[in-house]
Amino acid sequence: MGTPAASTPARKLKPWQEVLLNLRQRKVLVMLLLGFSSGLPIYLVGNTLGFWMRENGIELSTIGFLSWVGLAYSLKFLWAPLVDKLDAPLVGRWLGRRRGWMLWSQIVAGAALVGMALIEPREGQLLLAGLAPDHLLVFGAMALVVAFASSTQDIVIDAWRIEVAESNEQQGLLTSTSALGYRAALLVTDSLILIFAAGIGWSMSYHVMGALMAVGVVATFMAREPEATRLAAAAEPKLFTARGLFDALIGPFVAFFTHHGKWAVLMLLAISLYRLPDFVMGPMANPFYADLGIAKETVGAVRGSVGLVATILGIAAAGLSAVRFGFIPTLLAGAVLGPGSNLAFAYLALHGADPGVFSAVMIIDNFCSGFAGVALIGYMSSLTSIGYTATQYALLSSFYALLGKVLKGLSGVSVEYLAQGRTLLEGYSLFFTGTALLGIPVLILCLLLVWRHRVPAPASTT
Repeated sequence: MGTPAASTPARKLKPWQEVLLNLRQRKVLVMLLLGFSSGLPIYLVGNTLGFWMRENGIELSTIGFLSWVGLAYSLKFLWAPLVDKLDAPLVGRWLGRRRGWMLWSQIVAGAALVGMALIEPREGQLLLAGLAPDHLLVFGAMALVVAFASSTQDIVIDAWRIEVAESNEQQGLLTSTSALGYRAALLVTDSLILIFAAGIGWSMSYHVMGALMAVGVVATFMAREPEATRLAAAAEPKLFTARGLFDALIGPFVAFFTHHGKWAVLMLLAISLYRLPDFVMGPMANPFYADLGIAKETVGAVRGSVGLVATILGIAAAGLSAVRFGFIPTLLAGAVLGPGSNLAFAYLALHGADPGVFSAVMIIDNFCSGFAGVALIGYMSSLTSIGYTATQYALLSSFYALLGKVLKGLSGVSVEYLAQGRTLLEGYSLFFTGTALLGIPVLILCLLLVWRHRVPAPASTT
Protein backbone atom coordinates (compact mmCIF):
# COMPACT_ATOMS: atom_id res chain seq x y z
CA MET A 1 0.00 0.00 0.00
CA GLY A 2 1.43 3.37 -0.94
CA THR A 3 1.92 6.14 1.51
CA PRO A 4 -0.44 9.07 1.34
CA ALA A 5 0.79 12.12 -0.48
CA ALA A 6 1.96 15.01 1.61
CA SER A 7 -0.86 17.37 2.29
CA THR A 8 -0.69 20.92 1.06
CA PRO A 9 -2.33 23.87 2.76
CA ALA A 10 -5.84 24.48 1.44
CA ARG A 11 -6.27 27.74 -0.41
CA LYS A 12 -8.62 30.12 1.38
CA LEU A 13 -11.81 30.55 -0.63
CA LYS A 14 -13.56 33.86 -1.13
CA PRO A 15 -17.06 33.99 0.44
CA TRP A 16 -18.87 33.86 -2.91
CA GLN A 17 -16.67 30.94 -4.06
CA GLU A 18 -17.51 29.02 -0.88
CA VAL A 19 -21.22 29.65 -1.49
CA LEU A 20 -21.04 28.40 -5.10
CA LEU A 21 -19.09 25.28 -4.13
CA ASN A 22 -21.66 24.41 -1.46
CA LEU A 23 -24.75 24.90 -3.63
CA ARG A 24 -24.87 21.11 -4.00
CA GLN A 25 -26.14 21.11 -0.40
CA ARG A 26 -29.91 21.40 -0.49
CA LYS A 27 -30.19 23.92 2.35
CA VAL A 28 -27.54 26.20 0.81
CA LEU A 29 -29.35 26.31 -2.53
CA VAL A 30 -32.65 26.91 -0.72
CA MET A 31 -31.02 29.72 1.28
CA LEU A 32 -29.81 31.38 -1.92
CA LEU A 33 -33.33 31.34 -3.39
CA LEU A 34 -34.95 32.48 -0.14
CA GLY A 35 -32.43 35.32 0.12
CA PHE A 36 -33.49 36.43 -3.36
CA SER A 37 -37.18 36.22 -2.41
CA SER A 38 -36.52 38.21 0.77
CA GLY A 39 -34.72 41.02 -1.05
CA LEU A 40 -37.09 41.32 -4.00
CA PRO A 41 -39.99 43.41 -2.57
CA ILE A 42 -38.17 45.92 -0.36
CA TYR A 43 -37.01 48.40 -3.02
CA LEU A 44 -40.23 47.95 -4.98
CA VAL A 45 -42.06 49.72 -2.14
CA GLY A 46 -39.10 51.96 -1.34
CA ASN A 47 -36.34 53.62 -3.36
CA THR A 48 -37.28 52.25 -6.80
CA LEU A 49 -40.91 53.19 -6.25
CA GLY A 50 -39.73 56.77 -5.70
CA PHE A 51 -38.23 56.86 -9.20
CA TRP A 52 -41.51 55.67 -10.75
CA MET A 53 -43.55 58.20 -8.78
CA ARG A 54 -41.23 61.11 -9.57
CA GLU A 55 -41.36 60.35 -13.29
CA ASN A 56 -45.17 60.43 -12.99
CA GLY A 57 -44.99 63.94 -11.55
CA ILE A 58 -45.65 63.05 -7.88
CA GLU A 59 -44.37 65.66 -5.41
CA LEU A 60 -41.31 64.94 -3.26
CA SER A 61 -43.32 65.37 -0.05
CA THR A 62 -45.83 62.73 -1.20
CA ILE A 63 -43.00 60.34 -2.12
CA GLY A 64 -41.52 60.82 1.33
CA PHE A 65 -44.84 60.21 3.07
CA LEU A 66 -45.55 57.07 1.04
CA SER A 67 -42.19 55.65 2.14
CA TRP A 68 -43.84 55.14 5.54
CA VAL A 69 -45.30 51.89 4.25
CA GLY A 70 -41.82 50.55 4.99
CA LEU A 71 -42.58 50.89 8.69
CA ALA A 72 -44.05 47.39 8.41
CA TYR A 73 -40.46 46.09 8.31
CA SER A 74 -39.73 47.90 11.58
CA LEU A 75 -42.93 46.89 13.38
CA LYS A 76 -42.77 43.22 12.49
CA PHE A 77 -41.74 42.33 16.05
CA LEU A 78 -45.39 43.04 17.00
CA TRP A 79 -46.67 40.00 15.08
CA ALA A 80 -43.46 37.93 15.16
CA PRO A 81 -44.62 36.11 18.36
CA LEU A 82 -47.68 34.83 16.47
CA VAL A 83 -45.48 33.64 13.61
CA ASP A 84 -43.19 31.99 16.17
CA LYS A 85 -45.99 30.19 18.03
CA LEU A 86 -48.84 29.58 15.55
CA ASP A 87 -49.08 27.49 12.39
CA ALA A 88 -50.04 29.30 9.18
CA PRO A 89 -53.70 28.95 8.12
CA LEU A 90 -54.55 25.93 5.93
CA VAL A 91 -50.98 24.97 5.01
CA GLY A 92 -49.22 25.13 8.38
CA ARG A 93 -49.87 21.53 9.41
CA TRP A 94 -48.90 20.31 5.94
CA LEU A 95 -45.70 22.31 5.37
CA GLY A 96 -44.71 23.07 8.95
CA ARG A 97 -44.64 26.34 10.86
CA ARG A 98 -41.77 28.05 9.09
CA ARG A 99 -42.54 26.90 5.55
CA GLY A 100 -46.28 27.52 5.92
CA TRP A 101 -45.78 31.18 6.76
CA MET A 102 -43.20 31.48 3.98
CA LEU A 103 -45.72 30.30 1.38
CA TRP A 104 -48.49 32.60 2.54
CA SER A 105 -46.27 35.68 2.62
CA GLN A 106 -44.78 35.01 -0.82
CA ILE A 107 -48.15 34.53 -2.50
CA VAL A 108 -49.63 37.69 -0.93
CA ALA A 109 -46.55 39.81 -1.75
CA GLY A 110 -46.53 38.67 -5.37
CA ALA A 111 -50.25 39.35 -5.81
CA ALA A 112 -49.97 42.82 -4.27
CA LEU A 113 -47.05 43.72 -6.58
CA VAL A 114 -49.26 42.84 -9.53
CA GLY A 115 -51.97 45.04 -7.96
CA MET A 116 -49.54 47.97 -7.83
CA ALA A 117 -48.72 47.40 -11.51
CA LEU A 118 -52.41 47.51 -12.43
CA ILE A 119 -53.19 50.67 -10.42
CA GLU A 120 -50.02 52.75 -11.08
CA PRO A 121 -49.14 55.96 -9.18
CA ARG A 122 -51.17 58.77 -10.74
CA GLU A 123 -52.60 62.00 -9.43
CA GLY A 124 -56.37 61.94 -8.97
CA GLN A 125 -59.18 63.68 -7.17
CA LEU A 126 -58.00 65.08 -3.84
CA LEU A 127 -59.46 63.56 -0.70
CA LEU A 128 -58.82 63.93 3.05
CA ALA A 129 -58.75 67.73 2.93
CA GLY A 130 -56.28 67.68 0.07
CA LEU A 131 -53.72 65.52 1.85
CA ALA A 132 -53.63 62.70 -0.68
CA PRO A 133 -55.14 61.78 -4.05
CA ASP A 134 -57.64 58.92 -3.99
CA HIS A 135 -55.73 57.02 -6.66
CA LEU A 136 -52.55 57.24 -4.61
CA LEU A 137 -54.43 56.06 -1.53
CA VAL A 138 -55.34 52.80 -3.24
CA PHE A 139 -51.86 52.49 -4.70
CA GLY A 140 -50.34 53.14 -1.26
CA ALA A 141 -52.63 50.53 0.30
CA MET A 142 -51.32 47.92 -2.17
CA ALA A 143 -47.73 48.96 -1.35
CA LEU A 144 -48.55 48.51 2.35
CA VAL A 145 -49.81 44.97 1.70
CA VAL A 146 -46.53 44.19 -0.10
CA ALA A 147 -44.52 45.57 2.82
CA PHE A 148 -46.56 43.65 5.42
CA ALA A 149 -46.29 40.33 3.55
CA SER A 150 -42.63 40.88 2.77
CA SER A 151 -41.73 41.71 6.37
CA THR A 152 -43.58 38.57 7.51
CA GLN A 153 -41.54 36.58 5.01
CA ASP A 154 -38.37 38.11 6.47
CA ILE A 155 -39.37 37.01 9.99
CA VAL A 156 -39.71 33.39 8.89
CA ILE A 157 -36.69 33.24 6.56
CA ASP A 158 -34.40 34.70 9.23
CA ALA A 159 -35.69 32.16 11.76
CA TRP A 160 -35.29 29.29 9.26
CA ARG A 161 -31.71 30.36 8.48
CA ILE A 162 -30.71 30.44 12.13
CA GLU A 163 -32.50 27.23 13.15
CA VAL A 164 -31.50 25.03 10.20
CA ALA A 165 -27.74 25.59 10.71
CA GLU A 166 -25.97 22.69 12.43
CA SER A 167 -22.84 24.63 13.45
CA ASN A 168 -21.43 28.14 13.65
CA GLU A 169 -19.48 27.50 10.46
CA GLN A 170 -22.66 26.47 8.63
CA GLN A 171 -24.44 29.51 10.03
CA GLY A 172 -21.73 31.69 8.54
CA LEU A 173 -22.11 29.91 5.20
CA LEU A 174 -25.89 30.33 5.20
CA THR A 175 -25.58 34.00 6.17
CA SER A 176 -23.20 34.62 3.25
CA THR A 177 -25.52 32.69 0.94
CA SER A 178 -28.53 34.67 2.09
CA ALA A 179 -26.64 37.94 1.56
CA LEU A 180 -25.66 36.85 -1.95
CA GLY A 181 -29.27 36.04 -2.88
CA TYR A 182 -30.53 39.23 -1.24
CA ARG A 183 -28.02 41.36 -3.12
CA ALA A 184 -28.96 39.64 -6.38
CA ALA A 185 -32.57 40.69 -5.77
CA LEU A 186 -31.48 44.25 -5.04
CA LEU A 187 -29.56 44.24 -8.32
CA VAL A 188 -32.78 43.31 -10.11
CA THR A 189 -34.99 45.83 -8.29
CA ASP A 190 -32.49 48.68 -8.00
CA SER A 191 -30.80 48.60 -11.41
CA LEU A 192 -32.13 46.08 -13.94
CA ILE A 193 -35.71 47.20 -13.39
CA LEU A 194 -34.72 50.71 -14.51
CA ILE A 195 -33.50 49.27 -17.80
CA PHE A 196 -36.69 47.20 -18.09
CA ALA A 197 -38.84 50.26 -17.34
CA ALA A 198 -37.11 52.24 -20.09
CA GLY A 199 -38.03 49.51 -22.56
CA ILE A 200 -41.35 48.00 -21.47
CA GLY A 201 -42.65 50.56 -18.98
CA TRP A 202 -42.97 50.62 -15.19
CA SER A 203 -46.28 48.75 -15.02
CA MET A 204 -45.07 45.73 -16.99
CA SER A 205 -41.82 45.74 -15.00
CA TYR A 206 -43.79 45.44 -11.75
CA HIS A 207 -45.79 42.58 -13.26
CA VAL A 208 -42.49 40.80 -13.88
CA MET A 209 -41.37 41.46 -10.30
CA GLY A 210 -44.60 39.99 -8.95
CA ALA A 211 -44.03 36.85 -11.03
CA LEU A 212 -40.47 36.57 -9.68
CA MET A 213 -41.86 35.94 -6.19
CA ALA A 214 -42.37 32.39 -7.55
CA VAL A 215 -38.64 31.90 -6.85
CA GLY A 216 -39.45 32.01 -3.14
CA VAL A 217 -42.38 29.61 -3.57
CA VAL A 218 -40.09 27.08 -5.26
CA ALA A 219 -37.56 27.45 -2.44
CA THR A 220 -40.28 26.93 0.18
CA PHE A 221 -41.26 23.59 -1.32
CA MET A 222 -37.58 22.59 -1.60
CA ALA A 223 -36.86 23.49 2.03
CA ARG A 224 -37.13 21.14 4.98
CA GLU A 225 -38.71 22.22 8.24
CA PRO A 226 -35.96 22.81 10.86
CA GLU A 227 -35.80 20.12 13.52
CA ALA A 228 -35.33 22.84 16.15
CA THR A 229 -38.72 24.27 15.21
CA ARG A 230 -40.43 20.90 15.53
CA LEU A 231 -38.90 20.25 18.95
CA ALA A 232 -39.69 23.75 20.25
CA ALA A 233 -43.28 23.51 18.99
CA ALA A 234 -43.74 20.16 20.72
CA ALA A 235 -42.38 21.41 24.05
CA GLU A 236 -43.91 24.88 24.19
CA PRO A 237 -47.09 25.64 26.18
CA LYS A 238 -50.36 26.23 24.36
CA LEU A 239 -50.45 29.80 23.07
CA PHE A 240 -53.90 30.78 24.33
CA THR A 241 -53.16 30.17 27.99
CA ALA A 242 -51.64 32.56 30.53
CA ARG A 243 -48.30 30.75 30.40
CA GLY A 244 -48.39 30.45 26.62
CA LEU A 245 -49.13 34.14 26.06
CA PHE A 246 -46.37 35.14 28.46
CA ASP A 247 -43.89 32.83 26.72
CA ALA A 248 -44.84 34.13 23.27
CA LEU A 249 -45.04 37.86 24.02
CA ILE A 250 -42.73 38.48 26.98
CA GLY A 251 -40.40 35.47 27.02
CA PRO A 252 -38.20 36.56 24.07
CA PHE A 253 -37.56 39.97 25.62
CA VAL A 254 -36.91 38.58 29.10
CA ALA A 255 -34.43 36.07 27.64
CA PHE A 256 -32.64 38.79 25.66
CA PHE A 257 -32.27 41.23 28.56
CA THR A 258 -31.36 38.44 30.99
CA HIS A 259 -28.60 37.18 28.72
CA HIS A 260 -27.07 40.56 27.86
CA GLY A 261 -27.76 42.43 31.10
CA LYS A 262 -27.25 46.20 31.25
CA TRP A 263 -25.53 46.17 27.86
CA ALA A 264 -28.75 45.12 26.12
CA VAL A 265 -29.99 48.73 26.00
CA LEU A 266 -26.72 49.94 24.49
CA MET A 267 -26.85 47.16 21.88
CA LEU A 268 -30.41 48.01 20.87
CA LEU A 269 -29.63 51.72 20.70
CA ALA A 270 -26.57 51.15 18.51
CA ILE A 271 -28.55 48.85 16.23
CA SER A 272 -31.42 51.33 15.94
CA LEU A 273 -29.13 54.16 14.82
CA TYR A 274 -26.64 52.19 12.76
CA ARG A 275 -28.20 52.68 9.30
CA LEU A 276 -30.16 55.85 10.14
CA PRO A 277 -28.31 58.03 7.56
CA ASP A 278 -29.07 55.53 4.78
CA PHE A 279 -32.74 55.18 5.71
CA VAL A 280 -33.36 58.92 5.91
CA MET A 281 -31.61 59.54 2.59
CA GLY A 282 -33.11 56.53 0.81
CA PRO A 283 -36.47 57.87 -0.48
CA MET A 284 -34.77 60.87 -2.11
CA ALA A 285 -31.99 59.02 -3.97
CA ASN A 286 -33.94 58.07 -7.10
CA PRO A 287 -35.97 61.30 -7.28
CA PHE A 288 -32.58 63.06 -7.01
CA TYR A 289 -31.31 61.21 -10.09
CA ALA A 290 -34.46 62.16 -11.98
CA ASP A 291 -34.11 65.83 -10.99
CA LEU A 292 -30.39 65.74 -11.77
CA GLY A 293 -31.25 64.65 -15.32
CA ILE A 294 -29.64 61.19 -15.32
CA ALA A 295 -31.61 58.72 -17.47
CA LYS A 296 -32.96 55.72 -15.58
CA GLU A 297 -31.30 53.29 -18.00
CA THR A 298 -27.96 54.95 -17.19
CA VAL A 299 -28.64 54.60 -13.46
CA GLY A 300 -29.53 50.94 -13.97
CA ALA A 301 -26.47 50.22 -16.10
CA VAL A 302 -24.05 51.81 -13.61
CA ARG A 303 -25.66 50.05 -10.65
CA GLY A 304 -25.59 46.72 -12.47
CA SER A 305 -21.92 47.00 -13.46
CA VAL A 306 -19.44 48.92 -11.30
CA GLY A 307 -22.06 49.24 -8.55
CA LEU A 308 -22.47 45.47 -8.38
CA VAL A 309 -18.72 44.90 -8.26
CA ALA A 310 -18.39 47.47 -5.47
CA THR A 311 -21.18 45.77 -3.50
CA ILE A 312 -19.48 42.37 -3.75
CA LEU A 313 -16.18 43.90 -2.67
CA GLY A 314 -17.90 45.57 0.28
CA ILE A 315 -19.50 42.28 1.37
CA ALA A 316 -16.18 40.44 1.02
CA ALA A 317 -14.31 43.15 2.92
CA ALA A 318 -16.83 42.98 5.78
CA GLY A 319 -16.50 39.19 5.92
CA LEU A 320 -12.70 39.34 6.01
CA SER A 321 -12.81 42.07 8.63
CA ALA A 322 -15.20 40.06 10.81
CA VAL A 323 -12.94 36.98 10.61
CA ARG A 324 -9.76 38.93 11.26
CA PHE A 325 -10.92 41.52 13.80
CA GLY A 326 -14.38 40.37 14.98
CA PHE A 327 -17.89 41.74 14.60
CA ILE A 328 -17.52 44.75 16.91
CA PRO A 329 -14.51 46.37 15.17
CA THR A 330 -16.19 45.63 11.82
CA LEU A 331 -19.35 47.29 13.10
CA LEU A 332 -17.24 50.33 14.04
CA ALA A 333 -15.72 50.52 10.56
CA GLY A 334 -19.18 50.36 9.00
CA ALA A 335 -20.34 53.18 11.28
CA VAL A 336 -17.74 55.39 9.60
CA LEU A 337 -18.13 54.17 6.02
CA GLY A 338 -21.94 54.22 5.84
CA PRO A 339 -22.61 57.87 6.74
CA GLY A 340 -19.43 59.00 5.00
CA SER A 341 -20.72 57.76 1.67
CA ASN A 342 -23.64 60.21 1.87
CA LEU A 343 -21.18 63.07 1.44
CA ALA A 344 -20.45 61.75 -2.05
CA PHE A 345 -24.09 62.43 -2.96
CA ALA A 346 -23.77 65.96 -1.61
CA TYR A 347 -20.83 66.52 -3.95
CA LEU A 348 -22.70 65.01 -6.91
CA ALA A 349 -25.62 67.39 -6.37
CA LEU A 350 -23.30 70.38 -6.72
CA HIS A 351 -21.19 68.91 -9.52
CA GLY A 352 -24.03 67.99 -11.89
CA ALA A 353 -24.93 65.02 -14.06
CA ASP A 354 -21.42 63.90 -14.95
CA PRO A 355 -21.39 60.14 -15.77
CA GLY A 356 -17.88 59.67 -14.38
CA VAL A 357 -18.66 61.36 -11.07
CA PHE A 358 -21.97 59.50 -10.84
CA SER A 359 -20.17 56.16 -11.36
CA ALA A 360 -17.64 57.05 -8.65
CA VAL A 361 -20.45 57.93 -6.23
CA MET A 362 -22.18 54.61 -6.96
CA ILE A 363 -18.92 52.72 -6.29
CA ILE A 364 -18.45 54.47 -2.96
CA ASP A 365 -22.07 54.05 -1.89
CA ASN A 366 -22.38 50.37 -2.87
CA PHE A 367 -19.10 49.37 -1.23
CA CYS A 368 -19.98 51.12 2.02
CA SER A 369 -23.55 49.78 2.06
CA GLY A 370 -22.39 46.22 1.37
CA PHE A 371 -19.81 46.43 4.15
CA ALA A 372 -22.08 47.94 6.80
CA GLY A 373 -25.05 45.72 5.97
CA VAL A 374 -23.20 42.41 6.31
CA ALA A 375 -21.48 43.51 9.53
CA LEU A 376 -24.80 44.42 11.14
CA ILE A 377 -26.63 41.25 10.03
CA GLY A 378 -23.86 39.02 11.36
CA TYR A 379 -23.82 40.86 14.67
CA MET A 380 -27.59 40.66 15.13
CA SER A 381 -27.69 36.96 14.21
CA SER A 382 -25.23 36.20 17.03
CA LEU A 383 -27.58 37.65 19.66
CA THR A 384 -30.61 35.31 19.32
CA SER A 385 -31.73 32.28 21.35
CA ILE A 386 -33.28 29.03 20.06
CA GLY A 387 -37.01 28.93 20.85
CA TYR A 388 -37.34 32.67 20.36
CA THR A 389 -35.36 32.99 17.13
CA ALA A 390 -38.04 34.64 14.98
CA THR A 391 -39.20 37.08 17.64
CA GLN A 392 -35.74 38.09 18.86
CA TYR A 393 -34.31 38.59 15.38
CA ALA A 394 -37.45 40.49 14.39
CA LEU A 395 -36.95 42.68 17.47
CA LEU A 396 -33.34 43.40 16.52
CA SER A 397 -34.06 44.03 12.85
CA SER A 398 -37.01 46.22 13.84
CA PHE A 399 -34.81 48.35 16.07
CA TYR A 400 -32.33 48.51 13.22
CA ALA A 401 -34.89 50.18 10.96
CA LEU A 402 -37.66 51.70 13.10
CA LEU A 403 -36.35 55.21 13.75
CA GLY A 404 -34.95 55.59 10.24
CA LYS A 405 -38.21 54.56 8.62
CA VAL A 406 -40.16 57.00 10.77
CA LEU A 407 -37.87 59.90 9.90
CA LYS A 408 -37.48 59.08 6.22
CA GLY A 409 -41.13 59.97 5.64
CA LEU A 410 -40.08 63.59 6.21
CA SER A 411 -37.22 63.42 3.70
CA GLY A 412 -39.17 65.00 0.84
CA VAL A 413 -40.41 67.85 3.04
CA SER A 414 -36.81 68.40 4.22
CA VAL A 415 -35.44 68.72 0.68
CA GLU A 416 -38.23 71.12 -0.31
CA TYR A 417 -37.57 73.23 2.81
CA LEU A 418 -33.80 73.35 2.27
CA ALA A 419 -34.33 74.32 -1.37
CA GLN A 420 -36.22 77.49 -0.41
CA GLY A 421 -34.16 80.45 -1.58
CA ARG A 422 -31.75 78.03 -3.30
CA THR A 423 -31.79 75.76 -6.31
CA LEU A 424 -33.35 72.32 -5.85
CA LEU A 425 -29.95 70.65 -6.27
CA GLU A 426 -28.44 72.86 -3.55
CA GLY A 427 -31.29 71.73 -1.31
CA TYR A 428 -30.43 68.12 -2.10
CA SER A 429 -26.75 68.74 -1.27
CA LEU A 430 -27.57 70.22 2.14
CA PHE A 431 -29.96 67.35 2.84
CA PHE A 432 -27.34 64.67 2.03
CA THR A 433 -24.77 66.45 4.21
CA GLY A 434 -27.25 66.51 7.09
CA THR A 435 -27.91 62.78 6.77
CA ALA A 436 -24.16 62.11 7.00
CA LEU A 437 -24.01 64.02 10.31
CA LEU A 438 -26.68 61.67 11.70
CA GLY A 439 -23.98 59.00 11.83
CA ILE A 440 -22.03 60.68 14.64
CA PRO A 441 -24.11 59.27 17.58
CA VAL A 442 -23.85 55.67 16.36
CA LEU A 443 -20.09 56.05 15.96
CA ILE A 444 -19.90 56.98 19.64
CA LEU A 445 -22.09 53.99 20.60
CA CYS A 446 -19.93 51.59 18.58
CA LEU A 447 -16.85 52.94 20.34
CA LEU A 448 -18.55 52.07 23.65
CA LEU A 449 -19.22 48.52 22.38
CA VAL A 450 -15.54 48.21 21.43
CA TRP A 451 -14.58 49.39 24.92
CA ARG A 452 -16.97 46.89 26.49
CA HIS A 453 -15.43 43.96 24.61
CA ARG A 454 -11.87 45.05 25.41
CA VAL A 455 -12.45 45.44 29.15
CA PRO A 456 -11.61 42.07 30.75
CA ALA A 457 -14.26 40.42 32.90
CA PRO A 458 -13.52 40.67 36.65
CA ALA A 459 -11.70 37.64 38.02
CA SER A 460 -13.87 35.29 40.07
CA THR A 461 -13.08 34.87 43.72
CA THR A 462 -13.37 31.72 45.76
